[in-house]
Amino acid sequence: MIGNVMIDTLIAMLPTAHDLLPKDIPPRFALVTLHRPSNVDGLDWLKRTIQVLEWFGPNLAVLFPVHPRTRQRMREVGMNGSSSALRLMDLLPYLHFLALQQRALLVIIDSGGIQEETTFLGVPCLTVRENTERPITVAMGTNTIVGCDPQRIRVEVEAIAASRGKRGQVPPLWDGHAAERIAKVIARL
Repeated sequence: MIGNVMIDTLIAMLPTAHDLLPKDIPPRFALVTLHRPSNVDGLDWLKRTIQVLEWFGPNLAVLFPVHPRTRQRMREVGMNGSSSALRLMDLLPYLHFLALQQRALLVIIDSGGIQEETTFLGVPCLTVRENTERPITVAMGTNTIVGCDPQRIRVEVEAIAASRGKRGQVPPLWDGHAAERIAKVIARL
């Protein structure tokens, strides 16, 4: 029980990330990243999911830094550009993405580490997978597993937008001092 070294890094990077927040972001937005082959290679699933993201319309912008694999699959299903609600973006450096995570109303992902980051930041996270290797983010944090059902994404986003989303809490020892505790354990060996 030493904590989470990834959270140590997150805490150290937050002040720098805050200064990188783009000036042209909408006041309410969802941040999306989808890249796993198990998701984006299913072209019918990808098309239905993009349509759900576009549905949010003028009340909730969707910022989507698009992985090259995902962009290629989107082209294959005839989805090449942004809509009024969906803003496709190039991939972002970590600190720029972190700046957006801090301000997002919610994050929709199929990634792993972002589940931990959103839990620490108190930002609702929808994980588009059937499971997670980070169960504490579901049990204690802000993460909800929505599986691969685009309509479940829609239902959960509506709940979050209406302030009925999962609140969660930061797990014990996610305090930025995990590396210090590890060093103390190693020093005792």
